[in-house]
Amino acid sequence: MTAERARAITPASHGRARMQHDSAAVPLVFLHRSGMVGAAALPSGAVSGLRVLVVDDERLARDDLSWLLRQCDDVDEVTTAAGGQDALRVMTDREFDAVFLDIRMPGLDGVELVRVLRNFRRPPAVAFVTAYDDYAVDAFDLDVCDYLKKPVEQDRLEETLRRIRTRSPAPGDQPTEPGDGHAPLRRLSARRGNESFEVERDDIVVVEASGDYVRIHTGDDSALVRESISSLTSAWSGCGFIRVHRSYLVRVAAIDRMTVVDGRRSIEVAGVEYPVSRRYTRLLLDRMNPRP
Repeated sequence: MTAERARAITPASHGRARMQHDSAAVPLVFLHRSGMVGAAALPSGAVSGLRVLVVDDERLARDDLSWLLRQCDDVDEVTTAAGGQDALRVMTDREFDAVFLDIRMPGLDGVELVRVLRNFRRPPAVAFVTAYDDYAVDAFDLDVCDYLKKPVEQDRLEETLRRIRTRSPAPGDQPTEPGDGHAPLRRLSARRGNESFEVERDDIVVVEASGDYVRIHTGDDSALVRESISSLTSAWSGCGFIRVHRSYLVRVAAIDRMTVVDGRRSIEVAGVEYPVSRRYTRLLLDRMNPRP
């Protein structure tokens, strides 16, 4: 496909021309970082960066996120789809490393699409991109990589791409050891006021959801970290942490006691009481009282 056949647009939010390749409007194309437009099919092994699919029923949202992704060095190819069914049509002919997915869409919505993708031979990493907070629990249950709030910022998007790289080897790459394709985040960049510093995962006892951030607690201190509680739950599930509530992720070994008052269960960590929701109770009991 020639550059003349791809439609140039200038989104008001960025004020810069870019090539649009929407699966619902024009034949699929990709945009190299060099700026050259080419056909959708690539020779085997030709792509070294991530192949990304953006799925959103709102065209402006697709355009804006696609533009941001093309500014990232980790991304070699960006394709868009106008909904869940459109995305499945695109994915019948090609594989993607990551899917950035809106949730509220007519027809096949984002949650339903993720359930379908889990049956793929090589399911792509998925990041939800939404204007709503209501689906954070669904994101945890579906083990998606990240939960991004609209409008998406460039630095936040690059954090998500880093997470995707961590969970899944780059195209053509192999894990250094069997089972080493998922390297949990062992250190977090935290902030307290104007001070920035790093916190070791092993020093953290509680992670508390706080809007677009989480507040990490180390016993007698706390700080803000720009991560989602869903992504940390996924990354640390095998590192001694367990979700006990939509707002709390705790280190099992740090739980001092569990109490039940009027049918409501809670745990105590470092002298502070945290609620346990019913949906996580059975998992918590199994972790605290493992069967022989």
